[in-house]
This record gives sequence, C-alpha cells and structure tokens, in this order.
Amino acid sequence: MVNAIKQLFSKSNKDLRKRILITLIGLGVFCLGTNITIPWAKTVYEELGFLEIFNLMSGGGLKQFSIFALGVSPYITASIITQLLQMDILPYFKELKEQGYTGRQKINRITRYLGIVFAFLQAYAFTIFYMGSGDVLVMLKTSLVMTAGTALLLWIGDEITNKGIGNGQSLMIMAGIIQSTPTMFKAAFESFVTAGKYSTTVGSLLFALFILIYLIVIIGIVWVELAERRIPIQYANRTTSAYGGRQNFLPIKINSAGVMPVIFASIIVTIPVTVAQFAKKQAILDFMEKWISNTSITGFILYIVLIFFFGYFYTYLSMNPEEMSKNLNESGGYIPGVRPGSDTSSYITKTLGRLTVVGSLFLAVLAGLPIVYSAIFKLPSSVTLGGTGLLIVVGVAIETYKQIESNLVNKNYTKKRVR
Repeated sequence: MVNAIKQLFSKSNKDLRKRILITLIGLGVFCLGTNITIPWAKTVYEELGFLEIFNLMSGGGLKQFSIFALGVSPYITASIITQLLQMDILPYFKELKEQGYTGRQKINRITRYLGIVFAFLQAYAFTIFYMGSGDVLVMLKTSLVMTAGTALLLWIGDEITNKGIGNGQSLMIMAGIIQSTPTMFKAAFESFVTAGKYSTTVGSLLFALFILIYLIVIIGIVWVELAERRIPIQYANRTTSAYGGRQNFLPIKINSAGVMPVIFASIIVTIPVTVAQFAKKQAILDFMEKWISNTSITGFILYIVLIFFFGYFYTYLSMNPEEMSKNLNESGGYIPGVRPGSDTSSYITKTLGRLTVVGSLFLAVLAGLPIVYSAIFKLPSSVTLGGTGLLIVVGVAIETYKQIESNLVNKNYTKKRVR
C-alpha cells in the first residue's frame, strides 16, 4: 500500500491524479449540496422510520429538506427494477441485455429517466407527509427542487464514473454515510454520557464498547468482502504451462448480494409502522409497534428471515448459474470432474447456495447487532443503521482501492513494455 501511494505521486501518474481530483470535486459538490436547505421547507424532527436509511445515504439531507435530500436512492430503485425486468419479464429488456455494450447503454439511459420519475414521486410523497396540508404549489415547487437535485447528482455520478475513479453513484452514497457518521456518534455519545441515564464512568465505558463493536464490525466486513470461493477452471486445448503455470478460477464472493437484502428487509418491515404513524390510529400503531417493528421480538425475527430470503433472491438474480455455465461452455472452459451443461449449472447452484447461507448469516448478524445493542441501551433509530452503513462504505472503499491499484499496475506494465 505504501508503494502504491508513492507511485500515485510520481510524475508518470499525472492522469490518475487528475481522475482522483475530479472524483473529490464531485463528492465535494455533493457534500456541499446536502447542507443547502430549501428555504421554505422545514426540518423534520420526528423519526423517519424506514426512510432513515435514505437519510443516512443522503448525508442527513432528507431530514433537513436539502436540495440533495433524495440523494441517488431513486436511481438505485430504478436500477433494481430494470434488473428485474431483464429476467424474462419484458422481452424488450431481455433483448437489450443480449445486445452487449449497445444494449447496456440503452438500459442505463432508461434507468436514468426512470430514476428521475421516481425522484419526483418520492419527493412529492415526502413533502405531503412532512409538510402537511399546505399550498399545493409550494409542495410541487419543493418536489421539483428535490428532483432537480437528484438529476444533478446523476450527472455528477456519471462524470465521476467516466472521468474519475470508481462508480460515481456508489461513491456518493459512501460520502453521504461518512458525512452522517459524526452525527451518529454524537447521538450515541449524548445517549450514553450526557443524557444522565448512566454515571459518567459507566456511560463512558458503554460508549467505548460501542466504538469497539464498530471496529470489530469493520474488520468482519473487510474479511467477508475479500473472501471468495475459487472454483478451478480448465480450458480445452490450453495447457497450464502455456500461461506461466497460472491456475484459472471462477471466483464467487461469500456475500454476492451486498447490502441489498438488508435494504429490502428494512423497507418491508418498517413500511407498515411508518404508514400507521401517518394514519395516526393509536390502536393500529400499538399493534405495529408490538408485533411488526424490528425492535419487537416477532418483528426482529421477521427482519432476519427477510434478510435470508432476499439474500438468496438477489444472489441468484445477479448471478445466474445457468448463464454462467453457458458462458463457460462457450469459452471452452469446464470445471474438472464436472460435465458441462446441466451438471455444471447444478454444481454452481449448490456452491452459491452454501456461500449464500454464510453471507446471509453475516448480513443478519451485521444488521441485527446494532438493533439489539440499541434496544438494550435505548439509542436513537439513526444509530441502529450503522452496521448497514459500514457495509456500504467498506465495500465501495475496497472496490475503489482495487481500481486505483489496477490503474497503477497497468501503468507500470505499459512502461516496462515500452522499455
């Protein structure tokens, strides 16, 4: 890592430094925009429920009605829907998927337009819920400002992806979470130390334990994000010696689904509770809090079950064993001891199933640990999402570092060939 930093500041890597600078400028604009509030809107002081995770990803901008209040979450929603539509649901999207680069460009364009539509719908619903029965024109104006903010972020994200380092949308989500982290730690510190629930010594020890748990979670996330199952691959008419003794592998990550199962499960569990809060029916609200909320025993169990369900669903959505087997067969590759075709597909399916158990268990512990800790010590709801936020931050940081390292390796390889 030290050598990579030295290479980064060498004269030959001026282009890479320019890319990093463009990335930092784009993220700086995002962080600045999350603190520019819409003047006629008001700050939301009550709990956001399932919207808390979107507030986290927008750098806290959702609660204070900033111009970037929605962040890039509408684009994420649109991209999930377009991925689902490519699974033989709409033949048009399946055809685009099979067209290669041209098809991907069209899908990306559709996803952007769909993301802007979702941004307006989400912004309007949010203003109705939190601005009350005010002037319709004021709510429309607020919704348009928030939609324009999301459209600007999508453009900045594309610029970062094309001219900077890493995936622009993912980096902005990471920046929003990092920006919200000091507020989260401040809320935890106030709950433990200054709220008066504990003595200063006990509160300080509990806050130190809170920090220690987060460090352990970070280490666990790094380990799981880098861990993978390598299935050996051999190719017909290719000898191992012809490639310098290298062994080919089909790498499958332990947690192939990423953070999406936790996001889906969080939304499904907390939507009924949030709707009950808006309905202002105390009987319904009491029922939801007792049985459905993830702070109750039954709600917590439902939350964990949903994480496992979406873990399997999203893993097999993003990694189709039949398609992987087909691609492997077309390239002349095979798994030693496994016949091509249906046997290879079954082998990959079984491997994915075993890995998904471990990955989903990791996600369940990661998502459940902050909830249990917060329930015991009565912490604010914004603190309970720390585990999910850390998973996003660490995952994006690792991918960005790999891309920087790959650029440095390619640059050195090119220099050696020129010599």
